[in-house]
Amino acid sequence: MAEYKLLLPSMGEGVMEATIISWMFNEGDSVKEDDSVVEIATDKVDSDVPTPVSGKIVKILKQKDEVAKVGEAIAILEVSGAGDAVAEQPQEPKTAEEVKTQIPNVDSDVVKGLEEAMESAKASTSFEGSDLYLSPLVKSIAQQENISEAELQSIKGKGLEGRITKEDILAFVANRKAPQSSAATQSAPVSSTPAPQAAAPVSAPVQVNAGDEVIPMDRVRKIIAEAMVNSKRTSPHVTSFIETDVTNVVKWRTKHKDIFEKREGEKLTYMPIFVKAIVKAIQDFPLINISVDGDKIIKKKNINIGMATALPDGNLIVPVIKNADQLSLSGLAKAINDLAHRARNKKLRPEDTQGATYTISNVGGFGNLMGTPIIPQPQVAILAVGAIVKKPAVLETKDGDVIAIRNLMFMSHSYDHRVVDGSLGGMFLKHVHDYLQNWDMNTEI
Repeated sequence: MAEYKLLLPSMGEGVMEATIISWMFNEGDSVKEDDSVVEIATDKVDSDVPTPVSGKIVKILKQKDEVAKVGEAIAILEVSGAGDAVAEQPQEPKTAEEVKTQIPNVDSDVVKGLEEAMESAKASTSFEGSDLYLSPLVKSIAQQENISEAELQSIKGKGLEGRITKEDILAFVANRKAPQSSAATQSAPVSSTPAPQAAAPVSAPVQVNAGDEVIPMDRVRKIIAEAMVNSKRTSPHVTSFIETDVTNVVKWRTKHKDIFEKREGEKLTYMPIFVKAIVKAIQDFPLINISVDGDKIIKKKNINIGMATALPDGNLIVPVIKNADQLSLSGLAKAINDLAHRARNKKLRPEDTQGATYTISNVGGFGNLMGTPIIPQPQVAILAVGAIVKKPAVLETKDGDVIAIRNLMFMSHSYDHRVVDGSLGGMFLKHVHDYLQNWDMNTEI
């Protein structure tokens, strides 16, 4: 028999680690190839890890709530095979000698160059052996700014489990570089005690009375809370509102929903229609489809629409419709239904929640007329659609104004006033309004 190391697989760009939520098998249990053996959680999404081989779990290396890095062994399986060597998934060589072993005929000058490059990389990583977890971006900034480990220890991280985020280290660098007046320098007494860091905003103290129930936030709720607070700190939010007559949309969907479900086996909701109108408006106003990087504006080539989705446990996740501008209404309907189904059943992959350039939130699904949504960073705008309600409305006709019963809906558009002014944010919303209000009843599905 041989042993096989089950490694934590890559889970998409920017995802470097995951937390073990639960094991679906115990030590000593037999598993088959492609069986899901462990549930993991990243900052983006929860997912299952399947085993690529059949065998018996002889050792679980990472227990519940422990963090594993991508490529790290999380379990050892006993598999059929001669000998007792430990097999594992292929990994990148870590040393020049490993390169030479894997490629026997490699030129000696190449090996020497690799040795120098690897030694240089090792020397530049000054935090090896530290108990601090630093993302590659934070580590890079720390090295460029010559920030010592002692200084890093003094930074109070606002990330998950107190980890240092990009914003934390940039704020530290800015404070460290802030010039002090010569007068203050001359009059201030010399002290070996470092100056206190500016305190982060904290909640007002809460008194817990007899009978009150204290409910700890779960991991996902902590992430959501941090993201929402960070967004309000980062972006000055402005919200514009408009009321839209969606009577044509309602009539068109009523006409086509049964035919579509019979033909495709999929439900036809309002969401693909809303997304189609948003995509058209983004094409009219591409400066809504941007991100901000310092004093630079990054105009996105792709139109990827995030779709805020409520989960059964009360939490929120935002799966992403990639390249929404390249999908037909039918394609949008299928993509939306698939993402929503997998989100509610914890089947999303990490890449399914990455790369959004604009987001829609359907607060009308909860019977709400309107809302003031918070922008998901690093996007600069988000649209909330409210409940569709029948109301009396004034219609202009060739014979004069009349009052009729119409299907009306409020839309709320929140945008980042650093880069989106009222004219752009308002015109974008008006174009979404126009596309929906003037929906073509002959549109094919």
